[in-house]
Amino acid sequence: MIPEVLGTKASDADRWTTLPERGTPASLRVIASIAVHIGRWAARLLLCPITLYFVITAHAARRISYQYLKRVRGDSARWWNVFRHFHCFAATILDRVYLLRGEFERFGVTVHGKEILQRHIESGKGSILLGSHLGSFEVLRALGVMQRSFPLKVLMDTLHNQNITRFFDALNLKIAGTVIAPDRPDTLIRVKESLDGGYFVGMLGDRVSGGDKTTKCQFLGTPATFPAGPVLLAAMMSCPVILFFGLYRGGNRYEIYFEHFADEIVLDRDRRAENIQLWMQRYVDRLEHYARLAPYNWFNFYPFWD
Repeated sequence: MIPEVLGTKASDADRWTTLPERGTPASLRVIASIAVHIGRWAARLLLCPITLYFVITAHAARRISYQYLKRVRGDSARWWNVFRHFHCFAATILDRVYLLRGEFERFGVTVHGKEILQRHIESGKGSILLGSHLGSFEVLRALGVMQRSFPLKVLMDTLHNQNITRFFDALNLKIAGTVIAPDRPDTLIRVKESLDGGYFVGMLGDRVSGGDKTTKCQFLGTPATFPAGPVLLAAMMSCPVILFFGLYRGGNRYEIYFEHFADEIVLDRDRRAENIQLWMQRYVDRLEHYARLAPYNWFNFYPFWD
């Protein structure tokens, strides 16, 4: 992966990569068929029993949901809070079917900070779009690729959850073709070529993969491990960085937020580790802001703070 090119450090924070897939190709096809041929209302009705099943059977994810919700709410969490958390995740997965099929008109999408994106488009200089597993990444990809709002490539791990990845890739080969795999010998070259060509390169900054360099940041009042890769990559590419968050707001409503993060990230050789931590803490502070704004949008169901 990219940070393996930059340098490695072992970490226990990548345990999400060992979690087994829960969705089978057959079950995904059934839900998608109902969604397409009967309608979103019918598919959303199915989300309730499916969500309840996972609340009952997904013991580890349920425990992590409780822990996270207590932190973000500053109060105790009940089983119905966990149900709502899981249901929000399931709803965004279902909506991927429509977004990847180009049915953008089904949704009410409000874009905040559009002028920030427009300014970078007009400059012709590529930028990194740094997001997270908070809300929907697919709504951004649909906006960029299907609505042709801006040229977009994405750095995405395609090895984990291969069943669901292959299923969704088959729905839209055009969007699937925008992926740059982070574990190839030519990854950095492809990222550099994309940026030089005026593309936005999307990546997520809240999960550590095996071999990543990491840094500790304060998140929801407790130290947590984050990857250093986004800062290292941006510094290497000498490009601007824009934050984005695609929040699911219930029903068919989404809100996309763009924020200016950096014109360029420069790391002092003598204070490199400190600089990386400071930049990542800035990112984590904004991540926490949006997690509190839309607490049920947090989709990291693994021991994040352990």
